[in-house]
Amino acid sequence: MITTLAGAPARPLGLAAYPEQQRACVRVAHAAGVNFFFFYSISHESLIDGLAPVLRRARDDVIVATGSGSRNRKGLERARRAICRRLGVETLDVFFAEYVSPSDDFPRVFDDAGVLDLLCEWRETGAIRYVGASAHDRDLARRLVDDGRVDVLMHRFNMAHRKAAASVFPAAEAAGIPVVAFTATRWRTLLDGHPDWSGPVPSAADCYRYCLAAPAVQVVLSAPATIAQLRANLTVLQDGRADPSATADWDAYGDLVYAAGRGRFETMWP
Repeated sequence: MITTLAGAPARPLGLAAYPEQQRACVRVAHAAGVNFFFFYSISHESLIDGLAPVLRRARDDVIVATGSGSRNRKGLERARRAICRRLGVETLDVFFAEYVSPSDDFPRVFDDAGVLDLLCEWRETGAIRYVGASAHDRDLARRLVDDGRVDVLMHRFNMAHRKAAASVFPAAEAAGIPVVAFTATRWRTLLDGHPDWSGPVPSAADCYRYCLAAPAVQVVLSAPATIAQLRANLTVLQDGRADPSATADWDAYGDLVYAAGRGRFETMWP
């Protein structure tokens, strides 16, 4: 389980950075009870600028999650130091080896002195609290779960891309590795409806509740651009996980949307 420094578990809805996101989203989300905040890199200035003052007054109650796609020690160290400096903190809660993919040079990630070993060193020295890794590919996600060095897995999961529920999540649960789900709205395409679907079109909150229905998922990421979008999504904190009957309906809807997907990136890892 991912917890704050004070020992509170991560709430089910996490706030993720989005380009040109309103800076006040952090303040509003934190006031509503969100305690998990994620940004891919130091370039996400809006979320970072909004998060820094929250950390000054409530560091022990906030989970800072970030990472880097670098595969070398210097790049990773540079990213971590820059983020800590911008936020005014000494420790990051979760640091992800971002986008581990089939095109990676695997020894640089998995072998001795590779990325995962470095993140473990940081965990041992207190520079980070959890070793994280993110992946779209299910086989790689399973390898990360089975590796033994990863504490938190970030993995794509939504109504249209849900095979991880059978091929990855049971292993994560067995290993005690919490999953952070991302792309819950499938780049918003799940919100657009489908000509062959006669039922209601899911809201973003429906998409988040769907992801949380998977027991392995502790946190689902939401990346609203505006305060209005954020407030609509925050209902997930009260409503919780989708019930089984709703999940079955959304599975059928997801099948339609998946079949209509355009572009190899959207369909290569269902």
